[in-house]
Amino acid sequence: MNLVDTHAHLDSSRYDKDRAAVISRAQEAGVTQMITIGGSLEASRRALALAQEYPFLYAAVGIHPHNAVDLNGAALAELRELAQQPKVVAVGEIGLDFYRDLSPRDVQRRAFQAQLAWAAKMSKPVVIHDRDAHQKVLEILTDWAAGQARSPLAGRLGVLHTFSGDLPMAERAIELGFYLSISGPVTYQNARDLPEVVRSVPLERLMVETDCPWLAPHPHRGKRNEPAYVRLVAEQIAALRGIELAKVAQATTANARRLFGLDG
Repeated sequence: MNLVDTHAHLDSSRYDKDRAAVISRAQEAGVTQMITIGGSLEASRRALALAQEYPFLYAAVGIHPHNAVDLNGAALAELRELAQQPKVVAVGEIGLDFYRDLSPRDVQRRAFQAQLAWAAKMSKPVVIHDRDAHQKVLEILTDWAAGQARSPLAGRLGVLHTFSGDLPMAERAIELGFYLSISGPVTYQNARDLPEVVRSVPLERLMVETDCPWLAPHPHRGKRNEPAYVRLVAEQIAALRGIELAKVAQATTANARRLFGLDG
């Protein structure tokens, strides 16, 4: 059983006491590759350092919408340098968060568009954060995707991580050339639109993630999440689609390797 946790925050201080054990447990659970995600300049540096330490770890670098006020010329220049390192497979996580609004919305939008622009120049797929901003995220991605029709990214522009939209949004994102990544909330009783999305979209466009240390799947909800639990997400997808877990693992792993260019 090979699984890829496509979105983890292994640099989090919540792992400082047992990070190596957490990574070891993931491998024992069949998680053969993990992508650790930057959300600030410092987190991006830490993510790259971890990826360089472990051969089966990869990194994404970028500025999360919560930290959009920190994206200036110097920060963008350093992110570009980090993104050129071989273990960096994506730009992210970037996007919009209209739930917490920790950065002004116009600042979030500018930071989002700026990072989309340089991701395209570097031919790096993007990892999109979208919370309570579905319409605006789709508008921005639609405009950006139109300019990538003939680029190396065509058809594999990136992923909407911890997807939380409805089926029409999912179908539009896939049409644009994005993948959808499913995390712990699909196992919750109040999963809302997620079960319909998981049952309806092509398996060839789904990936799995934990978004750890947050969003632990049932029965670990409310506790610290970790990459080993991505198997529970895959099991729920298999149950919803009425197929074997092995088929979900095979497809989502192939999708992750295709999108991010992982060794496999």
